[in-house]
Amino acid sequence: MAEFNKDDYLNDLPDVDDVAAGAAKSSAAGSAASDGETGSAKAEQPSPAPSTENAKQEAPAESAKPEAADKAEGSKDASADAAASDDSLTPLGKAKKEAADYLEALQRERAEFVNYRNRAQREQERFRQHGIIDVLTALLPALDDIDRIREHSEMDDSFKAVAAKIDKAFEKFGVEKFGEKGEEFDPTKHEAILHKPDDSAEKDTVDTVVEAGYRIGDRVIRAARVVVASPKN
Repeated sequence: MAEFNKDDYLNDLPDVDDVAAGAAKSSAAGSAASDGETGSAKAEQPSPAPSTENAKQEAPAESAKPEAADKAEGSKDASADAAASDDSLTPLGKAKKEAADYLEALQRERAEFVNYRNRAQREQERFRQHGIIDVLTALLPALDDIDRIREHSEMDDSFKAVAAKIDKAFEKFGVEKFGEKGEEFDPTKHEAILHKPDDSAEKDTVDTVVEAGYRIGDRVIRAARVVVASPKN
């Protein structure tokens, strides 16, 4: 058996610094390997897909706006613009704008008043005509008697004066008397109570006025009642 040599044993042992450096290198290599395995695992794992139901629920909520809200916002914007424009006016500009508003209101009131006045005048004229028609209709029998007296007898001066005053009074209110012998027969203003043949007549002609007709303007109050001479054929 060989003898134990202490010096040879100590020389064969590794240095302390070399042992520490080797341990550090092995530790760094192990941590790098573990990080690579974790990264690859994460890359292989699929990412979760977004939920379709959530997307459907969120889309209408973001895109849809109530119409009432839009109108309210529009009115607010308009009022805000008007207020801003009023605020931007100078005192002279505000006075001019106020004067223009008052003038517009005055013109509207004037137009309404003119329409009311014209309507009232038309109503007044219509009521006036109705009153004249009522009086004339009530006096028609007396007027017919005056015409018969004129045609068939002599009237004294006093009676003629009264008859003339009555005629002038009705003329003053627009009453027109019509119906004369020899004029052409017009069914719109004549009422034929008798037709008689006449050799000399070329067309229907008024031969005798039984009762005179009366009208106010274009309105016939009573048609003239006449005897008509007609051609034989």
